[in-house]
Amino acid sequence: FFRGDVGSREKPILPDPDPAPASDVVILESTYGDRLHGDRTARVAQLAGILNRCLADGGKVFIPAFALGRTQEIIYELDRIFAEPDYCQGLGHLCGADRPPVFVDSPLGLTVTDIYSRLSEFWDEEARHLLARGDHPLDFDALFSVKKFHEHQQLLDWKGAAIIIAGSGMCNGGRIIDHLIGGIGKPENDIVIVGYQAEGTAGRAIQQLGNAGKTGGSVRLDGRPVTVRAGVHEISSYSAHADQQGLLDWVASMDGKPQIKLVHGEARAQKALAEKLVGRGDHV
Repeated sequence: FFRGDVGSREKPILPDPDPAPASDVVILESTYGDRLHGDRTARVAQLAGILNRCLADGGKVFIPAFALGRTQEIIYELDRIFAEPDYCQGLGHLCGADRPPVFVDSPLGLTVTDIYSRLSEFWDEEARHLLARGDHPLDFDALFSVKKFHEHQQLLDWKGAAIIIAGSGMCNGGRIIDHLIGGIGKPENDIVIVGYQAEGTAGRAIQQLGNAGKTGGSVRLDGRPVTVRAGVHEISSYSAHADQQGLLDWVASMDGKPQIKLVHGEARAQKALAEKLVGRGDHV
């Protein structure tokens, strides 16, 4: 049995992953085989707190996001932050009439979001409940679509605070590159990493500078070095991949003990997951 990405449980919009079928051999991803994701409620509160602090000085927040899945998830979480009083308490820069605009600057991301919206019968129970009570979870005031290239160019000159969601998710191409080239060198701006950043990508280089606290370091964007003075923040639990426990639970749901082949993960992640599986008596 070949399993693609094993989705995380308790994700917004999408139902939880189906149980695994009985198999003799399982080819299993191991992207997050060495770590655990945080609690979703804590994650939303973390996102709200980061955005509130980042926007306090009137700068922009850039969120590199994959067009399929991550963009819709971030829109959904922003809708919850803006709509629910528990998240808005004490977050003056995020709530109320002066709330900053949110721009989705990704033609493919917008197309996928439209498809998500038209397939509400496949949403999870939480999302369907919100829709039934009149709160569309993928739409809210001050959410703007940036489809045409000339609109993208106009957004590059936007003055004042804004949240900009753009692809690509690993900062190796797409419209996010233009935003970063123009804004990554300004200390009032911030970058929020919400997805896995593969080795060798610009996103991984930005992530590593942020983790090391090295303001003033440089990364290569569009083939040239750019100094990073913007703040860098990471929320790893937004990954569409299951974490270590999710992978272990998914394997445990199978009948019998199949042979497991680990793929799609860096060496340390594969090693950590393999050790956990072997420790439980699985065949790796």
